[in-house]
Amino acid sequence: MKKTLKKALALTLASVMALSLTACGSGSGSGSSDNGGSGDSGDGNVTLKFSWWGGDARHEATEAAIAAFMQKYPNITVEPEYGAWTGWEEKQALAIQGGNAADVMQINWNWITSYSGNGKNFVDLNQYSDVLDLTQFDESVLEQCKVGDALMAVPIALTGRVFYWNKTTFDEIGCPIPTDKDSLLAAGAAFQAYGEDYYPLAMNELDRTIFLVYYLESVYGKPWVENGELQYSAEEIQEGLDFITELENAHVIPTMSVLQGDMADSLDKNAKWIDGKYAGIYEWDSSAGKFQQAIVESTTKPNQEFVVGDFIDFGDYDGGFTKISMAFAVSANSEHPKEAAMLINFLLNEDEGIEILGTERGIPCSAAASALLEEKEIGDALVKEANAKVIEHCKFPLDPYFEHNDLKANPDGVYYKVMGKLSAGDETSAEAAAELIEGIEECYSNYQ
Repeated sequence: MKKTLKKALALTLASVMALSLTACGSGSGSGSSDNGGSGDSGDGNVTLKFSWWGGDARHEATEAAIAAFMQKYPNITVEPEYGAWTGWEEKQALAIQGGNAADVMQINWNWITSYSGNGKNFVDLNQYSDVLDLTQFDESVLEQCKVGDALMAVPIALTGRVFYWNKTTFDEIGCPIPTDKDSLLAAGAAFQAYGEDYYPLAMNELDRTIFLVYYLESVYGKPWVENGELQYSAEEIQEGLDFITELENAHVIPTMSVLQGDMADSLDKNAKWIDGKYAGIYEWDSSAGKFQQAIVESTTKPNQEFVVGDFIDFGDYDGGFTKISMAFAVSANSEHPKEAAMLINFLLNEDEGIEILGTERGIPCSAAASALLEEKEIGDALVKEANAKVIEHCKFPLDPYFEHNDLKANPDGVYYKVMGKLSAGDETSAEAAAELIEGIEECYSNYQ
């Protein structure tokens, strides 16, 4: 995959250089988009900054798409800015607040409420529907990106969490992949008997919080937050936290101190994941590639098999939520919002951009993109399988404040503090439930 993308990038960059030698100073970018939009870039040279986060595969695909866009519009130069997720939101928040954000920004869905809840920090993309084909997106999904009537961003994909397993390890131990509470607990016993440093599932603090919501929704059948109010009592939340402690005690998941002792920045870089000792994750459907790559390319145990699991049955309801995984927005300080909207349209709605990006940002919301990827069988089969399971199973909504930085930031967010104290035994489940409720309610009172 990486070699193909690098080759595509090299070819498109070469084409851009050749074109610039013959058309330098033309200042004209004509042509029409394949799936809507006028495609007229206007006169004069334009420079756009484009920021996003992700892994190497996303970076390579996006750079290749940028090169193709610049070839189509030789008067538009796109300057990329990208990196890993750690520290990215804090950096972009400062840029937004300082008025020097990139023209086109890949944003998390909750950034709309966090950083443009007043509808003023991102451009209303409704104003550029002549070059950005909004008819490709379901209106109900677009509504989730609006402040009032202003469209703050265009959704890229819908996502949700699903269980993934290292089938190679489960087969070695002779343990079936878990499908319900009993088989999950039985897996913990089987893995411990095989080796003290083997666990069927590993979750960090944020993973545990999302898993807590999944468990409670499965048991009680009500959303975590609705209309800005937490729907679960202290006793119900305590029950969910007790279950997480039970998973630790039953050797299903390692304690937070064990995970911290592994000295890894993220689970996909953890040697125990790479070597197959941690054999399960509860992860976004669009983010599984790096976990799969880590075990397939392991130097000590190569070509381990990574599979999508079924949702674990904890109750009478189908727990779990879907959300807009990310979106493209144009910052209000952009001097070229029309050209920025054209870039977004190229990436999401036009054949060339769609084919280059594939499923690097998940299964697209754009009808044109979804149809083309299906027709040409483009994209990661694992991501497609996982996303189909998520869309079929997960029906609960997600409130945008669930992912507010005050709650999910590492290490100072409420989720990290509560789950860390609970795992360390510094708080009882009752105390942890009370702190979690207090932190959530304080966040809502501060920002709603």
